[in-house]
Amino acid sequence: MARPDPATDWPDRLLLIGCGNMAGAMLSRWLDCGLPPARVQVVRPSGKPVADGVAVMRALDGPVAPGTLVLLGMKPQQLAAVAQDMAGLLGPDVTLLSILAGVPLADLRAAFPQAGAVVRCMPNLPVRIGKGVSILHGDGDLPAPAHGLASGLCARLGLVEWLGSETLFDAATALSGCGPAFVYRFIDALAAAGAGLGLDPAMAARMALATVEGAAVSAAASAQAPAAMADAVASKGGMTREGLDVLDRPDGMAPLLDRTLRAARDRGVALAALARAG
Repeated sequence: MARPDPATDWPDRLLLIGCGNMAGAMLSRWLDCGLPPARVQVVRPSGKPVADGVAVMRALDGPVAPGTLVLLGMKPQQLAAVAQDMAGLLGPDVTLLSILAGVPLADLRAAFPQAGAVVRCMPNLPVRIGKGVSILHGDGDLPAPAHGLASGLCARLGLVEWLGSETLFDAATALSGCGPAFVYRFIDALAAAGAGLGLDPAMAARMALATVEGAAVSAAASAQAPAAMADAVASKGGMTREGLDVLDRPDGMAPLLDRTLRAARDRGVALAALARAG
């Protein structure tokens, strides 16, 4: 993949605590964008290599250097153990960027009281190709440098949206964090419907995937709202309009997606409550 902007300002040091699917996707994208590997360290108990030039440690061997951005990328249930291991190793000149699902800022502050700025982030997997969405929220007194650093890093991953209220985090996660899985399911359903009309299933799958890809790219490049774009290709009495009339029924796609997002949002709230209780 091309390195689109090697002149981007990067943190002097980037320390990843854990490097699973999401943290690994973020790091891969940053490296593709020109982040010098020598500035990166990863802490993972397995010691498994991450990328050429990136140092991997099984555990921290000393205090974290001032000016380091620490990405918390382990599993949320590991927070207490990681906080204990890092006790006394973080100073006020260290910024925390947490992608731990369901862990609010208050819990992060309690776990790492000695750290400086703390930013909560929820990315989705398309960040790997620079087409993701990163939802961010920080303390009301978040310093401008930390805000700019988090914004700049996440801008290399795709769209960046800052939430004014942390209470909306589960709703935003339901939309953008879970959303790719819902789109994948729609692609499969579109292909299955085409196969149900007699098309070869493999052909229908290819057509459905290419159709959704093309529509998404067109929508992103257009100044028109998606609703207006749909109406523009739906002639009165034509095939597209007939299909849209089914989707637009009171029991059609809009209420289905409303129920889908609410179910995902409510589960996020429940999981966060369980984590706090445990």
